[in-house]
Amino acid sequence: EVQLVESGGGLVQAGGSLRLSCAASGFTFDDYAIGWFRQAPGKEREGVSCISSSDGSTYYADSVKGRFTISSDNAKNTVYLQMNNLKPEDTAVYYCNVQIGATSYWGQGTQVTVSS
Repeated sequence: EVQLVESGGGLVQAGGSLRLSCAASGFTFDDYAIGWFRQAPGKEREGVSCISSSDGSTYYADSVKGRFTISSDNAKNTVYLQMNNLKPEDTAVYYCNVQIGATSYWGQGTQVTVSS
């Protein structure tokens, strides 16, 4: 059974940092890209970043470039999202995702709240 479990969210002041973790199980971690998405109240879910576990290639949304860093620890089947210089507009529920064939798997999400 594919499982994605996010952790590391919380309340932080603007300019602060958080590190999110996504622990994956139930599939061959090295074979797939893992993505981070977020959804703010009243807004659509949007892609934030993703990483290929096989070659380490990464993608960032323009809104987080230079502030967020995605990384993976293949030995732990875990993907991290280091978020620095957080802004109030980063407030959202953050989800990790893996697409396996025609099926998209999501974690339960972790809340990130940035106060001004």
